[in-house]
Amino acid sequence: MEVSNDNHHHIQLKETVLVGKTLVAFTSVFVTQGVLLFGYDQGVMSSLLTNGYFQSYFNNPSPVEIGTMIAILEIGALFSSFAAGKIGDSIGRRATIRWGALIFVIGGSMQTFSFNIVSLSIGRLIAGVAVGLLTTIIPCYQSEISPPDDRGFFACLEFTGNILGYASSIWIDYGCSYIESNWSWRSPLLIQVIIGFLLFLGSFIIVETPRWLLDKNHDLEGMIVISDLYANGDVEDEKAKEEYRQIKEDILISRIEGGERSYHYLITRYTKRLSVACFSQMFAQLNGINIVSYYAPMIFESAGWIGRQAIFMTGINAIIYILSTLPPWWLVDGWGRKPLLLSGAVFMCIPLTIIAFSLYANNEYTANTVVVCVFVFNAAFGMSWGPIPWMMNEVLPNSVRSKGAALSTATNWFFNFVVGEMTPILLDVIRWKTYLIPAVSCVLSFFCVYLLFPETKGLTLEDMGSVFDDSSSIFSFHSSGNVGYGSTDERRASISVDGTSDIFHQSAASIARNPNLMKPDFDGIITGTPPPPVPTNPSNLHVPHPPLNRAGSGNNLNNNLKPIKSDVSSSSASIDGLNPVDSNVPPQEIEPPTFDEIYKYKVNQMLEPNVITKAWFSLVGRTKKSDEEAPFIH
Repeated sequence: MEVSNDNHHHIQLKETVLVGKTLVAFTSVFVTQGVLLFGYDQGVMSSLLTNGYFQSYFNNPSPVEIGTMIAILEIGALFSSFAAGKIGDSIGRRATIRWGALIFVIGGSMQTFSFNIVSLSIGRLIAGVAVGLLTTIIPCYQSEISPPDDRGFFACLEFTGNILGYASSIWIDYGCSYIESNWSWRSPLLIQVIIGFLLFLGSFIIVETPRWLLDKNHDLEGMIVISDLYANGDVEDEKAKEEYRQIKEDILISRIEGGERSYHYLITRYTKRLSVACFSQMFAQLNGINIVSYYAPMIFESAGWIGRQAIFMTGINAIIYILSTLPPWWLVDGWGRKPLLLSGAVFMCIPLTIIAFSLYANNEYTANTVVVCVFVFNAAFGMSWGPIPWMMNEVLPNSVRSKGAALSTATNWFFNFVVGEMTPILLDVIRWKTYLIPAVSCVLSFFCVYLLFPETKGLTLEDMGSVFDDSSSIFSFHSSGNVGYGSTDERRASISVDGTSDIFHQSAASIARNPNLMKPDFDGIITGTPPPPVPTNPSNLHVPHPPLNRAGSGNNLNNNLKPIKSDVSSSSASIDGLNPVDSNVPPQEIEPPTFDEIYKYKVNQMLEPNVITKAWFSLVGRTKKSDEEAPFIH
């Protein structure tokens, strides 16, 4: 134990062995296995479609059978992504990842040992259920543990993992094509089962997100995880305390507003935010990436590259695809999300148009032209519409983030299904004209981003409301000209020398709940709807906007909001009205749990043996550990 003074400074109560940036990086890379599975499953079938043993075993499936077998994964993912929002809120992000990995192992095993096209399709359907859970929750998990300045980096790193899975499946297919038996197509399917099992085991190691913990009132655990992620395990660190206050304030404001979490509330209250998340996923699919991802070998075959040559060229394309995902690691937090999407739409539209007319010309230049254009198209997608849509869940408020992520991911899977189902049919019926459809979509996506999408680089998750000017915004970057309220740190509460509160250094949450700082003259400028008049009797003052109960009348705030430390302080007004308001006392900030509270919690936690330690204690004749034996203090 390292103690510098009586205030316990620089003591680590670590929840995990890794802390700080190392913990964030390790966790981010590890959960990337979930989207890597999706990329692998996406690419593995594209190459197997040209495998001779695969075609013979399944009696040369027709285009309709191929389209259904490919697209049925998206059907499973579509329905499970709706459920993922509620599951993620209920059992947590980490447990949802665990169940998703386990379901994928079951579906992957069925694919590996399938005996006809029906059993193969059922296996892909089950795997799709898992993919829907994983691709909904993992981006939420990623955004909720990443620091604001690095959130884009880790989201793009996650997408690189997805493409790494895609590329790996192509090259594994290529290598296994030399096996002279049905294991030439069964082996690649078996490998995805192994990856899924590793993710399942790792789900017992990774931390839960602090936002979910605090939302479920696991404040002590949440503070420990926050300190692990952002303060190297130091629970006394001011940065960790600041992060705790900011997250908790956002949660409490949501509860004050009624604590509503339904899909109807999400759609009606945060329409623009949800539109950004869903439109980005819709255009990511309609812009044509899965025409290439699912059917690249077939495309190359139509251009003149036959058999194993088509798989080889697909593998080369996959390598270029991976490399194209690296620049956004730095560009997304520097240049921004919006410029990447706009430039990507342009550089995807051009090669798609060239592919169409090159296939129409069908001359000696067609084969090489198609290859080059596919490479350019994939590179443009990998730098823009590949990673960015998956991180757009960041624009959603914490209270409904998992449900918003469920809708945006469901949008992805719906259009993914449409593209996967229709592509082989369109290639068979209208041939080269097929590529003009995504080319037109690229043009539409350009104008959608230009007119609708705001720039969100560098913002904390709690500050996203400021760029949308919706009703959850207290201050707006747009309305204020970004003066005085530029960041959470700049808005953090401070008390001046004369004891008065400085509004320009308070958090939005503090200002919102301080009756002294309510300015009727400014109400409604940002949200467009003035709030109801504030009661003049302090003893009746609970919150600025008292929510109605389910019956439509009355005010039962205690059902939605539980008091915290600052709320029951004798020097401050309670958010839930437990204490009277003293207009002469400045509002107090939400305070995180103290060191002593966290220490006591950890001691009690360590004194409760798990199944393994219970068995050990029974063997050695002991029932508990002493406080001195607690190994979590460093």
